[in-house]
Order: sequence, then structure tokens, then C-alpha cells
Amino acid sequence: MRDSSSAPGYAPLLAAWSAESQVHLIVGANPLAAARCIKSLEVGAKPIIIAPDTGDLHYTLSESITNGSAQWIRREFRDDDLTTLGRDEVDRVVDTVFVTLEGDHPLKAHISGLCRRMRIPVNVSDAPGLCTFTLLATYSDGPLHIGITTSGRGCKLASRIKREIASSLPPNLGAAIDKLGAVRKSLWKEDNAAGLCYSNLEGEEDDSVGQKHTFNTLVKEDDTSTSKTRRIRWLSQICEYWPLRKLAAITNTEIEEILTAYSSGKGDTEGLNGVKKLSRKGKIVLTGSGPGNPDLVTRATYNAIQNADIILADKLVPAPVLDLIPRRTEVHIARKFPGNADQAQEEFLQMGLKALRQGRQVLRLKQGDPYLYGRGGEEFDFFQAEGFTPVVLPGITSALSASLFADIPVTHRGVSDQVLICTGTGRKGAAPEPPSYVSTQTVVFLMALHRLSSLVESLTTQPTDTVNDSSSSRILWPKDTPCAIIERASCPDQRVIRSTLEYVCMAFEAEGSRPPGLLVVGKSCHVLHNINGQKWVVEEGFHGLDGLHDETKEILMNVKDRGAE
Repeated sequence: MRDSSSAPGYAPLLAAWSAESQVHLIVGANPLAAARCIKSLEVGAKPIIIAPDTGDLHYTLSESITNGSAQWIRREFRDDDLTTLGRDEVDRVVDTVFVTLEGDHPLKAHISGLCRRMRIPVNVSDAPGLCTFTLLATYSDGPLHIGITTSGRGCKLASRIKREIASSLPPNLGAAIDKLGAVRKSLWKEDNAAGLCYSNLEGEEDDSVGQKHTFNTLVKEDDTSTSKTRRIRWLSQICEYWPLRKLAAITNTEIEEILTAYSSGKGDTEGLNGVKKLSRKGKIVLTGSGPGNPDLVTRATYNAIQNADIILADKLVPAPVLDLIPRRTEVHIARKFPGNADQAQEEFLQMGLKALRQGRQVLRLKQGDPYLYGRGGEEFDFFQAEGFTPVVLPGITSALSASLFADIPVTHRGVSDQVLICTGTGRKGAAPEPPSYVSTQTVVFLMALHRLSSLVESLTTQPTDTVNDSSSSRILWPKDTPCAIIERASCPDQRVIRSTLEYVCMAFEAEGSRPPGLLVVGKSCHVLHNINGQKWVVEEGFHGLDGLHDETKEILMNVKDRGAE
């Protein structure tokens, strides 16, 4: 093999070799030797390590040697190792050699020369010119194996490209390949036994062979030789034209229905369109709608809204977000009110389960983020137990974004170095244990404004009965601690009431309620906005996204103009 740095541009011959039961000789005992040993074991080979006995043998090598999966010959390499340590069926010649010695070790060039003369594949670390083969950055999923090489010019980049390709593939693709391959082989055996086909199963042994030019040849009624194998032809059409994500999700029932329809002679067109008529398994997505402004809905959630058959939305999801739902989509709003939350939740669970069993795509749309005090975990567990594993999409939670919209940096150098998110209402409406005062902490209370007075009292005063009460050791919050009530965050009618724990209840009573809202407590509340001795200050409106739409339009117009030029 030519030095990759000076090669004129010949492409390497990429191949998938079967290494089962081969003997792989590994010269060296460093971490790279351990990686080569693991790779050899993964492909079913028998690694033999040749290296002097040292006290710092790599632990993975030591483990493989201890359990007997690898052999260690404790000495320096000898030339006759290449012709005495291999399998009997190949006259004791080893199958592959990995040289992992570091630096300019003289054995590198020596072993490479011996291997070349004996036609033994050899790989030498950090010496492309001494290698006759290189290992690829590989991704595996069952029978699917993808290899990437940069011809020695950037192994890190090869690993990056591998990750990019792997992340773009749908999950369970390997299992689908197994499934379709088994069906294809079964169909061929049935047709071959019936005398309908006489050739070998096309492409079964060689992935490099593309489709024949006759792949899309019209099948006429009088073409008996082709029509007899229509099932295999149709399966090939599926593999060629279906989206990979649909292929990865194909079920045995779908395959059977398609092949049954096709073998009965209903024709190509009905077979293609019949996919839409097949019974499909319902899917459910749990997602959060964000703090309120529709521009803060994630792209993934927006796509889920557009593709849902039925949407089950919390009552706090604001109207501008609900306006994103297509008119054709069935929508239900949770009938939750104080004292009825559990019943309304159960109603939604059963409604979603019924739709899933009908094969529909269900979207459970929540306010904020589905897992942050949104019962998302409970709903995931419920639907998974019923055989429908939800896809969970994150939402921008008001627990953090509302503070941002109110110009409150929840962490700020020298003021606050930690954030605590609490609920103001526990199970069955009970009051949870209030947090102890930490001067450098910002606390965000969700679902707390309906019991603001009792919450503030629990933070700032000790219970009258402290006997056997764990709260007696809790540090109380000073009444002059800054705080802020943030309501309808990111919506046009957003309101911020800035105050202190001493006056916040009075302010809330005077200004009234505008749900949904939350309470932020801590010195960070007055970092950017100090109320300067006033009992409270009220700020109306949200302007955080003003001008962004116009700027976006201008950017798009500039891009369009440049494209025209």
C-alpha cells in the first residue's frame, strides 16, 4: 500500500471480511493493543498478544487473558511467530497482524516487510506506509454495519462523520433488515420449491451489486415467468422506495398483508397505496408548549402539532399556541379544576389510550415542559404499560424562562450561585415542606400563588408547635428578601410584580390575579431592577421578541436577493 500522504488518489478497496475463528497476532500490550484485542473478539477472531511480561498490562487485556478469550505470549516478537501460531487448516500461518508498538520501534518496519512477503494483512500503528489495511470507524446495528475511512488523513473526522450518519438513521433499522431479510429468504425458498424460480437469491451474498436494469420492468399479464415471482419483486420495491423510517417501523402484520394482497394479483398500484389502508399502531407524543408565546414552541413540538390526529391539551396552554393546531385536528382541553385534577387526568389517559388502540397519532400537549411538575413521567409509565411507548419532547419551562423575561438572572456572580425549583402545592393540595434559607440561592415556586400567604408565612416564621417538628431547625427567610411574581410569562399581557417577602402578599391582593403565574425569591430578583425602598412595583407587557420577526424577514429577503443575483 502506498503512503496515504502521497497516493495519487486511488480509492481503497473496502470489503467486509469474515474473521470468525481466525488468529489475530497483536504485537504490543498498550491501550491500542487492548482496543485491537477487543475488536478481534467482537468479530469472532482469536487474539494472541506478544509482549514481554510487564507489571502495567492494560486492564482490558488482563481481563481477556484471565478469562481465556485471549492468549498472552510473554516475550518479544520472533519471526517464526507468523508461521507457527496460526490455524492448522492454513499451515499455522497467522491470519492478520496488528503492530501497536509506539514511536520508531525497529520492529515496525521489520514485521511489515515479513507480512508483505507472506501476503499476511498487517496494520502498523502511526505508520500508514507500513500498513496493507486500515480499520474503519464503524457503526453497527444488528446486520447493518457502516464503515468510514478518511484514508489516514483524519481519524477524528472519520469518527465524527460516523456519528453524523448514525444519528440520521431511524432506530431499529437493523431489526427491520433482519425481518425483511428473513421474509425474503422464506419467499424465495417457497417459490423455488414450487418450481417458480431457478436462479439463486439475488444479492444475498454481495451488497455491492446494484439493482438490475429490469428492476422496474412492466409486468404484463402474459409474462408468466415474471409474474410468478411477484412477491419477491414487490418486497424489493418496498426496500427500494419506502422511507427508511417506515421500513424501520414495519411490522410482521404489515408485511403479511402486503404480500397476501400482492400474491392475489391486485396489482402494483393497489399494493403501493394499500400501505395507507393497513392497520397501524397508534403513536403518542408527550410535549410541552413552552411558557406561552407561540414563537417559543420548539420546532419538534410544532411538527407534532401539525401531524397529530388528536390533541389532548392542558387548560393552561394559551390560546395563541392552540391557534397553531390545524382546524381538521380533534382537540380536547383538560377539564381540571381544584379538587378534580385526578379525575380529569384519568379521563385524559383513557381518552388517549382509546385513540392509540384505534391506530391514531395522539399528542399530549402540556404547558411548559412535560416532566417539570407536569405528570409527564406518570403518563409515560401509564402508556408504556399499555404497549405504547411515548416520544417525549422537551418544552421551554417557565421555571427558568419566566425569570429571564422579567430581567431576573437566576444565577449572578457574587449574588446567586444556585437555583432551586419547588412546587407550592403538594399531592392532594397539601403544603410541601418549605426550603431553608440560603443567601446565595434563587428559589422558583410553581403552582404557589393560590396559597401565597401561607407559603410566605412558612418561609419567614417558625411554626407555633415545634415539638418533634423537623422544620424547627430550618433557617428562616428574612422578610426583606427580594421576590417577584411573574404572571403569563412571554404573553402580551405578561405582568411582573417586584417586591419583598414582607409586602408581596399585600401587593398580590391589591393587584389581583392573572394566572398562570409563579413566585421567584432571592437576591437575584433585584440585581437588574431595584425597587428602591418601594413596597412593590408593577410592570405590564412583554416585549422580549419585538422586532425579531421584522429582522427575520429582512434576512430572508437579503438571502433571496443574493440567490437571484
